[in-house]
Amino acid sequence: MEGIDSLFSTQAIMIMLLGAYGVAMWMFLSSAPKVHTVMVSDLEQARIFYESQLELPIADIPLHYYGYEQTLSTTIDPIYLPNEGRRSRKIKPEGLWYQLKKNTQLHIVPGANQGDRNRDRHMCFNRDCVEQVLLRIQMRGIKHKIRSEKPLQFLVKDFDDKVIEIAEVVS
Repeated sequence: MEGIDSLFSTQAIMIMLLGAYGVAMWMFLSSAPKVHTVMVSDLEQARIFYESQLELPIADIPLHYYGYEQTLSTTIDPIYLPNEGRRSRKIKPEGLWYQLKKNTQLHIVPGANQGDRNRDRHMCFNRDCVEQVLLRIQMRGIKHKIRSEKPLQFLVKDFDDKVIEIAEVVS
């Protein structure tokens, strides 16, 4: 009888709950989609390019990004704002989400500088991401010009004949 009592002790129940929580978190995170981030120089132009020209379906923000985005970018502590902005203010997280493959998403964020000749620039630190975008361009039969294989860099035109430079960034 003592063995059963120790099995249902508070300490034993806590250990079982922690173990179950660990397994649930592992299952949740291992099934989460892989996310590639692309920094662009013009978010609106990128939206038109990825939605209209590449016809990528819009994706929901993965659940594992909700806590990160909300804690980092929804409010700014008033102490860090200039005097005139000391009211609590909300910041809308910028970015676009697209489904690139079955369990792979593309997160488009602003922040890249304009390229040479005032070209829009799309940059990514992940070669697989740039290769997947290039594959999508090739499958759609869109004219493009590969400028470099390592790091991968190519040019493509959008519907308005504006040149977009898509490049892998090697750190």
